[in-house]
Amino acid sequence: MKLDCKIYIQDEDGNKIFGRGPCELLRRTEECGSLNAAAKDMGMAYSKAFRIVRDAEKALGFQLLSRTTGGKNGGGSHLTENGRECIRRYEILEKRIKDFALKEFEAASREDYRYV
Repeated sequence: MKLDCKIYIQDEDGNKIFGRGPCELLRRTEECGSLNAAAKDMGMAYSKAFRIVRDAEKALGFQLLSRTTGGKNGGGSHLTENGRECIRRYEILEKRIKDFALKEFEAASREDYRYV
């Protein structure tokens, strides 16, 4: 057996705002230089990727990506400082929660474990 935890942040209405998927999408956008390329890399429709980022930005109240439109040199997207910080904080939170959950899971498998 193994433990699997999925950590995501919700708004007041229970809608997912941020989690592992959006975090990976933002990382790949930074690597690829565009949201469209990142979406393709993840096997995701651009419209879905755009909606994920737009909805997260709206709920969080700040931009995660800075965008430049096409033209002579083409367009692209890159992480904002807020985007980088959001990824950093999410990954710290995710690691702490998973570490705690794993310790509790391992303890629960021992015969002398007492539920509180």
